[in-house]
Amino acid sequence: MSGRSEAIIERMHALHPKLIDLSLGRLQALLARLGHPERRLPPVIHVAGTNGKGSTCAFLRAIGEAAGQRVHVYTSPHLVRFHERIRLAGALVAEDALSDALEEVERVNGAAPITVFEITTAVALLLFSRVPADLLVLEVGLGGRFDATNVIEAPVATAIASISMDHMEFLGETLAQIAFEKAGIIKPGIPCATGLQAPEALAVIAARAAELGAPLSARGEAWRMERDAAGHVFTDARGAITLPELGLRGAHQPDNAGIAIAALRAWNPPWLNEAAIIRGAAAAEWPARMQRLRGALALPAPWELWLDGGHNAGAGQALAATLADWRDRPLHLVIGMKQGKTVGGFLAPILPLATSVTAVSEPGQHLAMPVAEIIAASGDMARPGPDVAGALARLLAEEAPGRVLICGSLYLAGEVLKADQR
Repeated sequence: MSGRSEAIIERMHALHPKLIDLSLGRLQALLARLGHPERRLPPVIHVAGTNGKGSTCAFLRAIGEAAGQRVHVYTSPHLVRFHERIRLAGALVAEDALSDALEEVERVNGAAPITVFEITTAVALLLFSRVPADLLVLEVGLGGRFDATNVIEAPVATAIASISMDHMEFLGETLAQIAFEKAGIIKPGIPCATGLQAPEALAVIAARAAELGAPLSARGEAWRMERDAAGHVFTDARGAITLPELGLRGAHQPDNAGIAIAALRAWNPPWLNEAAIIRGAAAAEWPARMQRLRGALALPAPWELWLDGGHNAGAGQALAATLADWRDRPLHLVIGMKQGKTVGGFLAPILPLATSVTAVSEPGQHLAMPVAEIIAASGDMARPGPDVAGALARLLAEEAPGRVLICGSLYLAGEVLKADQR
């Protein structure tokens, strides 16, 4: 982020310092003063979940674009620049367009209390309403029921990716309570697609869908995703599609691809076809989701350097499923986390797979967890980095070549991507 937009957002944070206040009323009032841009949008697919919602959005966008459609996308958080959050008909929002919209929304809101996420959501919706497109992929920020994005009254489909324990201080202390908040995006009569879920989470989603008369397309019931020699095979009542490869790496990504396909097939726009689904699934991109780093941080061959932003217990389990296939070479984990996260739940599935573990706190990393806290949660298996550069230098000097995975926080991932792009 640079220029006017950076200064505007910094000013808004000073004026509206409360980071999270789940509610719809403030944003609905602002949107009314803006002339209700949320009512002048292309068809919307609304995506919630604890883990995988960003990847599901990436598959949705890629399939739409493979079919020749113009796709808007709203996601959060950004990793390097704020502009990553708003994609207009295929391109990241331009600096001038973003700054102008921020100033317009700030002026219309005046001194009314609001959060910065609500303001930036209003900015995104205003921009989406003014630029023609064929599809808007809208990612929930936090939860669902009272998330700012839930001002959309009639999406063409909703999607709920994997639900696990995270943000309990806002969403509830049980999986069922968290699922209830996520299921708040389900709308009357609008199809909802979901993937692998714990039974208690799926029961809540199914109950809410039944209550609202929303057709539920759940994995294992309405659709399946299986692996065979040719690739991943998606099957629903309309038939089977073989996906020779997926653009996103990881054992959990077939589930996210399946959710995207199921949501699109439930909506069934005239432009959707099997060739676009296959091409889009292979073309999907999403930074810091099992991403191979090849820039300024790249390690000399035969070393490999990977980055993932997963940061909760569900992400740890998903990572473990991928890392279990990496036993052919030493695996070195470099872990940095955000304060307040349940570090033990993230570490437990992946520590047994690691040759070494290094705890880091990267300069500039937002609310970085102290290195000592990560080491303690690892049962003293981890050693101090203390930062990524130090960790990588020591691995190169002391360890046999293998794979290095930097993980534990999207904020850490953002700092690492900045360094890799230098």
